[in-house]
Formats: sequence, C-alpha cells, structure tokens
Amino acid sequence: MVLVSVRWLTLLVLLYVFKRDQIAADWAVIRPRLAYLLMLGVLGFTVFSAALYYALVFTTAINSSILQGSMPLFVFAASFVLFSSRISLAQALGFACSFIGVIVIAVRGELGNLISLNINFGDALMFVAVLGYGIYTAALRNKPKMHWTSLMFILCLGATLSSLPLLAFEAAQGKFIFPDMQGWAVITYIVIFPSLIGQVFYIRAVELIGGNRAGLFINLLPVWGALLAVTLIGEEFHLYHAIALAMILSGIGFAEYGGRKAHKMQ
Repeated sequence: MVLVSVRWLTLLVLLYVFKRDQIAADWAVIRPRLAYLLMLGVLGFTVFSAALYYALVFTTAINSSILQGSMPLFVFAASFVLFSSRISLAQALGFACSFIGVIVIAVRGELGNLISLNINFGDALMFVAVLGYGIYTAALRNKPKMHWTSLMFILCLGATLSSLPLLAFEAAQGKFIFPDMQGWAVITYIVIFPSLIGQVFYIRAVELIGGNRAGLFINLLPVWGALLAVTLIGEEFHLYHAIALAMILSGIGFAEYGGRKAHKMQ
C-alpha cells in the first residue's frame, strides 16, 4: 500500500503543480460529476493496483500477467449492464476464447483443480483487480468532456483518498515498508510510465474506439508480463501458459475484427 499511495499521490501533486490552471478551468464541468469521477479513480486505480500488488505475494508474475487477459470479459459485461452495449458474434467468440484461456491459467492446466475449485488465492485477487478495472473502463465512456490532465487529477484524487485508509491499516498490521533506493526507482518508473503515460493513452483509446475494443488490447499485457517474468526474474514458463496466451491472443483477433466490422456498419 506504500507503493499504491505514493504512486497516485505523487502524480496528484505533479498534476496540480503544473496544470492547476487547466484544472481550475474545468472545475465547472467536474463539480456536478465529482462523486462519479472519484469512484472511477477508486475502481480503476486503487482497487486494481492494491489487488494486483497483493496478488503478487501469493502467485507468480506470469500468472498475474496472463490473468489480466480476463479484463475484456468484465468490460463487455459492464458495458452491457451499464449502457446496453451490443456485442457482435465475432466479439462473443473472442470473449469465449479469452475466457477459456483465463480458466487454463487459473487451474494451472489441471482439470482436477477446476473440479475441486482449487484456485490460488493470488489468482483470485487478480479477478478482483480485473473486475474493478473492467467496470472502470466501461464507465469511462460516461465521463464529462474535459482536458485529460483534469480528468487524471480527479481520478488520482479518488485513488489517493481511498488508498490512505488502506495504508493506515497496513501500518497498523506492522507491515509498513519504507522504500529503499531500489524501491524509489521502481516508484519513479511506475509514476511516469504506467501511472501517467499509460493511463492517458488508455483514456484516449477508449474515446477513439470504445471501451470494448480498447479493453481487448489489455490482453497484450500477458505477453509482455510473461516475457519479462521469464527473462528478468527467472520464472518457469509451462505449456499451459503457452496455451492460455495463444487463446487470449486469438480472442483479441476475433473481437477486434468484430469491433471494426460493427463500426463500419454504423
């Protein structure tokens, strides 16, 4: 929770210092939707980050990366529930293919684990993470129009406010860890790339192609996550990982094709 809190608080401060005039200019648009935007920050930033980081205590980086491939499932479901979004046949096929790949990872390639519901606790936490981010992605389509820096500021505010009580709870449990030099280097990287650049590009992608199609590209995270887990920290890559990756990438292809076809027909 130190990482979660410092991550979003740092970005919050930087955005205010350098873009407070823009934030003030957009405040009239923000105020009526403030609670909605703060909740988006809680779901997309705090819930996702906290669940992901705690998941890594109990499961491997490969598993946690590949399980993020289930995120489009929740984007589709949330889009349908919240906005009655239509899903094409090709998108449904991609949905099903990705889902099977996720199940393969969750049961570690063993059918017996599925029958006995023997799923790693860290893998279960990853489902919580992707559920929060899936709802966040779908709900982004209903955000008011404003400059991206103002949106990021409010989202980071919601994330910071919701992460501080969790940080206090972690400290009360005696698990507070103050970062060393390597820890601060990790935090610096996370603030600049995933927190700022990655989130801004993702928000813009949702605006351009919609939550369903943008969410599918999150399935590329398993590819990079698995590759880095093997090359950087020496985790073992199994056959069931390869099968799951192939199914997830196939799901991206089906759903992206369906999304483009549906878009051209509108």
